[in-house]
Amino acid sequence: MKKNLNQEFLNASGKVPYQMTNDYLFRAVLQSNNKALRGLVCSLLHLAEREVYSVEIANPVVLGEAVKDKEFRLDINVTLNNSVLINLEMQIANRLHWRERSVMYMCRSFDQLNRGQDYMEAKPVVHIGFLDFTLFEEMPEFHATYKLINVRSRQQYSDSLTLHVVDLSQIELATEEDKQYHIHEWAMLFKADTWEEIRMLASKDKYLEEAAETMFQMSAEDLVRKRCRDREEYYQDLRGYKRAVEESERKREQDRKEHEADVQRLIEESERKREQDRKEYEMALSEQAEQIRKLQDEIEQLKNR
Repeated sequence: MKKNLNQEFLNASGKVPYQMTNDYLFRAVLQSNNKALRGLVCSLLHLAEREVYSVEIANPVVLGEAVKDKEFRLDINVTLNNSVLINLEMQIANRLHWRERSVMYMCRSFDQLNRGQDYMEAKPVVHIGFLDFTLFEEMPEFHATYKLINVRSRQQYSDSLTLHVVDLSQIELATEEDKQYHIHEWAMLFKADTWEEIRMLASKDKYLEEAAETMFQMSAEDLVRKRCRDREEYYQDLRGYKRAVEESERKREQDRKEHEADVQRLIEESERKREQDRKEYEMALSEQAEQIRKLQDEIEQLKNR
């Protein structure tokens, strides 16, 4: 079966049905192939293969089963070496305040102790977000790592919470360190849209090969494809909603600018009218003063006769 699958994969060509930026396919591939999951975790956390003896998914789903709630979270909760909790998330749409939400999920995962347990028993939590958008447009990065640190001395406060952000739209900004650990190649695999490109990436690393072949296998399963299609429709709804919100914001901004322009025109018109009234008033005063001066001159002339 494996041999036949490999041959079919080697012969596949053209566009893939769904990229791994589809969070259902992302979940299906990594849940179905522990070796691929292990390789991805090692890559992101800069771990050697010998350092990892256990990578277990704590929240598996029944692949192909219908998801009634389109808001259903497809994040993958992983326990590494029974000592570190990892949350993997594929997020292609910038929505629902991702930064705040990711911090909240990470903190919820850390709040794991039962009554009576010692604080030292709390497992460290790592949140890894693969985003197809840029969080900080003014400072784009491909792979960023965030921790609790002293902002002045850079002293690390705790190693219990770590957040990784991989920006799939900024792969060209990958550092030499990112490339050393194949993080950029994982990102390219997630974004690849042809089987030829996927095979090329699979040749780079055995873990990438495992992920690529499992992606091909999952893409051939009707139920998995249907769930992927459901997610794509959900993304389209989100994009439509985002466009509607952006259009509403543009209209509101246009209305605001037009209102400000109208107000500015009224102010300028009022100032012009006030300036005109001032000049007319000064002219009237000047004429009145001139008339008074003439009357005074006539009075003086009469007195001198």
